[in-house]
Amino acid sequence: MKTLRAVVCFAALLSVAAAAAGVRVAAAAQQEGAGPSGAGAQASAAKVPQLADGAVYAISPAEADPQVKRFLSNNLALLKNHVKRNAPLLVFFSGTGGTPASGWPFLETAANAGYRAIGLEYDNGTSVPQTCRPNPDPACSDRFRQKRIFGDDVTKDIDDLPAESVVNRLTKLLEYLDAHHHDEGWGRYLRHGQPNWSAIAFAGHSQGGGIAAYIAKKKNVARAIVLSGAWDRVEATKAWAPWVTSPSATPMNRWYAAYHARESRADAMKAAYAVLKIPPSHIRVLTLEPNPQNKMNPRSDVYHASMVGPGVTPLDAQGNPAYAPDWEFFLGAAK
Repeated sequence: MKTLRAVVCFAALLSVAAAAAGVRVAAAAQQEGAGPSGAGAQASAAKVPQLADGAVYAISPAEADPQVKRFLSNNLALLKNHVKRNAPLLVFFSGTGGTPASGWPFLETAANAGYRAIGLEYDNGTSVPQTCRPNPDPACSDRFRQKRIFGDDVTKDIDDLPAESVVNRLTKLLEYLDAHHHDEGWGRYLRHGQPNWSAIAFAGHSQGGGIAAYIAKKKNVARAIVLSGAWDRVEATKAWAPWVTSPSATPMNRWYAAYHARESRADAMKAAYAVLKIPPSHIRVLTLEPNPQNKMNPRSDVYHASMVGPGVTPLDAQGNPAYAPDWEFFLGAAK
């Protein structure tokens, strides 16, 4: 992601690819034109693919919590028809400018592996590098992530509101799913009005990978899966953000990570995973060429996007995501 313009272009292409793959609006999708107006509301009505032998719910963040006014692309919630009631939940975060649909291939793999899965919409219009690059203070990204994820007013660098925080969005979505689909077991991922951290695995790509990593550092979660993310450092001095070097609340044997050998920040990813102390056996360095049918801007980092993006991630001979075996390794045996 070399420029904000390239990032936005990349996210838009992923959204188009995800919509093109689907043939129906998922159950519980907000009707077009209902609720909040504007581009976010229009995006929330986008079609999403079907899940074989399962259900997909597309839910506007504003429907789950009317206090949320921005970043309104539909959250996606997936489950197979016969998923175990005590199965873990997988929450996935897309990269800068992306939407939950941007992570569809990974979400589908998680659901097929026995998870309930959620692609969570969040405030991702700006990233840590875009915000903190001019700031020599390594803790800039700590404050950025603390505010974006937990809603604490610790910085004026971003204008995220408490209701827009990742934790509040996830909590309100789980409450909504429990109220509307109570028999499906979504309520087990809540405890005392907060996420039941130990029952939830967190994964993300790029900025979303940093979100997943920060949560795993602060909370004891079921699993952390970082796809090309969490390289928070001051480039001029190579000083790592304090959160990166801090002790992890989640045991390191539950951490997994990947990056593409040819993406533009591969060296930074490699260094970050070493500093995070992710076990080397839990790290995959991917090497396949992106899907040649992708329509990304040639100036964009297509290798970075190919980690998970619909229409960009490489396919095997049967037309399935070629990285699915790697994703399944990260996800473990949830069945």
